[in-house]
Amino acid sequence: MSDFNTYGFSKELLRGIEELGFEKPTPIQEKAIPYLMESTSDLTGQAQTGTGKTAAFGLPIIQKSDLESKKVQTLILCPTRELCIQLSKDLQNFSKYIKGFKVVPIYGGASIDTQLRELRKKPQVVVGTPGRTLDMIKRRKLIINDVKWLVLDEADEMLSMGFKDELDGILENTPEDKQTLLFSATMPHEIKRIIGTYMHEPFEIKVGKVNKGADNVEHYFYMVNARDRFEALKRIADANPNIYGIVFCRTRAETKDVAEKLIEQKYNADALHGDMSQFMRDQVMNRFRTKHLQILVATDVAARGLDVDDLTHIINYNLPDSLDIYIHRSGRTGRAGKKGVSVTIVHSREQHKIRLLEKKVGKKIERRMVPGGNEICEKQLYKLIDKIGNVEVDEDMIAKYLPTIYEKFESLSKEELIKHFVSIEFNYFLDKYKKARDLNTIKSSGGRDRGRDRGRGRDGGRDRGRDGGRDRGRDGGRDRGRDGGKNFQNRDGVDFAQVRIDVGSSGGMRPAMVLELINTQLKKKNVEIGRIDIRRDHTKVEIDKKYEKELLSALKNADFKGGSSRQSDSSNRKRSNIEYDRDKPKRKKRRSTRKKIIQD
Repeated sequence: MSDFNTYGFSKELLRGIEELGFEKPTPIQEKAIPYLMESTSDLTGQAQTGTGKTAAFGLPIIQKSDLESKKVQTLILCPTRELCIQLSKDLQNFSKYIKGFKVVPIYGGASIDTQLRELRKKPQVVVGTPGRTLDMIKRRKLIINDVKWLVLDEADEMLSMGFKDELDGILENTPEDKQTLLFSATMPHEIKRIIGTYMHEPFEIKVGKVNKGADNVEHYFYMVNARDRFEALKRIADANPNIYGIVFCRTRAETKDVAEKLIEQKYNADALHGDMSQFMRDQVMNRFRTKHLQILVATDVAARGLDVDDLTHIINYNLPDSLDIYIHRSGRTGRAGKKGVSVTIVHSREQHKIRLLEKKVGKKIERRMVPGGNEICEKQLYKLIDKIGNVEVDEDMIAKYLPTIYEKFESLSKEELIKHFVSIEFNYFLDKYKKARDLNTIKSSGGRDRGRDRGRGRDGGRDRGRDGGRDRGRDGGRDRGRDGGKNFQNRDGVDFAQVRIDVGSSGGMRPAMVLELINTQLKKKNVEIGRIDIRRDHTKVEIDKKYEKELLSALKNADFKGGSSRQSDSSNRKRSNIEYDRDKPKRKKRRSTRKKIIQD
């Protein structure tokens, strides 16, 4: 493999490259740099985030720029202010030892007066976001009549963010004889339109398998109920004490909520989203880049341009709407030859998407169990031991305190002293996870959800999986007693008993009706309900043993009115009619049966 010395770069540029630690070109750099050093024709590059695109086009542009010219020679467009700033810094670092080379970033959310002053310094390169760039052009403060190179970086993202009109407005003002370089992870129709309208028979570069995951990134997922996402996230963080990663959320509101909860619970985390001022965003990003933050919670748009090489984890708090977005996210870890992990927290109804994602990534995405209390405590204990073992001791500073310290500890043996020191921090996790419940949603071999939390609460049967909640449990549905008197294993700190209801599917019973029936009869909130097993002529339901006798007593005097399903005028979904002994106006039904819930 060739290195950067073979491309004809000046010694000043090579010095900047070497100082940044670049040794061998990446695949896209190997293909793009020789072409751009020799040719003036257009180029399109299709490659994922983190493949080295900036150096691929930036190094040839720096080398070929005219340092004597007072005109803007290169215009680079990118979707976000973060990427704009990052690109500018990269180009400035490459050209650090080239006297007279100037790069100016222009983007929204910052003082336009400051940017105008920078433009007066006659830079060779301007890096801008589409909105602010077009504004500067209209003001006649940015003159692009003589640009030699136009670079569209993350072109697909610019279009997805709604910059189509701005891009057209800018491209129409550029000279015909420029060299246009377009880089994009995907090639949707609008990208092809831009290529067809504004480029001339471009040379095409595709790096690796398009839309495939990086080879050194490990992918796996945790399956939990929707309400347990945040608890699962905390356990992932606690089970990885040295985590340095990004948690991706779908919306700004969710980003704020997750970050605030993490901060409240003493995690080293912060948020990055569009509602923050530029000053606040810069502060957060600087803290994260310098590793003063372990966890950054962000939206996809806000994280654009946050280029960090040492991330250990990418955590998808939700599956993204687009599978391509997952590829972008996971590509932020596992860089520079290091291993990375891409984790996704999914709901049981989303498992089918994992199979689609595997095809996109080109790898098996393994399911793992959410760490339990014992596993977390063990990892935190060893982290603490390593921390104590590796701490630097300043002998001179501590010497004068040692006699008093020895005196206070003389009653403790070596073993007891170690236990005391370890327990100072370890006790926190012992207390935190003493009664930790299992968050994992269990799947049967047929793919139907057997989660512990099936249908709990008053939500009308959410989280029941595709089978509608008719789960027969591990015993294949064997009858465990008519009166529900037998206990089941403790789950989440709850002892369950099984209650039999003498109405089944033939009588119109449905999972939502079981939940409503129990909640109505007990007149209590948050009664823990386990598995629901609806048979043809009866139904079995697990309930917190504390309420077993009360429920049995209530059901003996309760009636169930079930009718045949009928179509709603406003929906094609079937709705069954259920009533209890409540004072309601009677409605006309087709066929209606009245059954005792529990036969005497």
